Amino acid sequence: MKNPFKSNSKQALTGKDNGQLPVSNENDVRAFLTKVATMRKSGGEARLIFSVDATASRQATWDVASQLQTEMFFSTQTLSRLNVQLCYFRGFGEFFSSNWQGNPEEIARIMSGIHCEAGITQLERLLRHAIKENEKQKIKCVVYIGDAMEENIDVLAQLAGQLGLLNVPLFMFQEGGDPVARQAFMDMSRLSGGAYSQFDSASAEQLKDLLKAVAIYAAGGLKALENFSKTSNKNVKLLEQQLKA
Repeated sequence: MKNPFKSNSKQALTGKDNGQLPVSNENDVRAFLTKVATMRKSGGEARLIFSVDATASRQATWDVASQLQTEMFFSTQTLSRLNVQLCYFRGFGEFFSSNWQGNPEEIARIMSGIHCEAGITQLERLLRHAIKENEKQKIKCVVYIGDAMEENIDVLAQLAGQLGLLNVPLFMFQEGGDPVARQAFMDMSRLSGGAYSQFDSASAEQLKDLLKAVAIYAAGGLKALENFSKTSNKNVKLLEQQLKA
């Protein structure tokens, strides 16, 4: 019986049709190695919405966040590629969402050209946007940084619950101690299966660790966050505990 795995092409062999395997030339090897080098990591891509309140009171924290998001990207390099979409609201009903970016420098460039303007919060619009983005392609989570809430909490709670059903947790990071915002942010994070944390505007290090923690969770799951939490501050540990609750 003829061997079905033997090549009939004499050109593919070093000599006559004697059953020997074809020999790859140097160009073939180089092409193969180039292809392997450009393949995505097996961990795939983590898609994360990074949203910031850009109303008038937020300029100082906006500037800090624009720098820290770069470190958020790099914290996941050994786990998975991180793709981020920047969202913000400001002024008279302005809502912005960037295209999805795997390049932290591009997000930083966009943010550096933005200045905060007076306006009311648009959390409802953000949550509806997140639901639509998840319909297009699965997202892992939504990060939100803000200091106020000026909307109908019942509507926000319903949308947060929808995100919870879709397994898209909200990570709500509150600057300052406004009690209305605190209660709303805590409810939204709980209903979505996410987590809440408060940070001091004077502590960039605190926010940096929180952003890293969420990015690591998005890229590597709860186990990766547990490993990061072992050497992190108490706020990161509280974040982990809320996700386990």
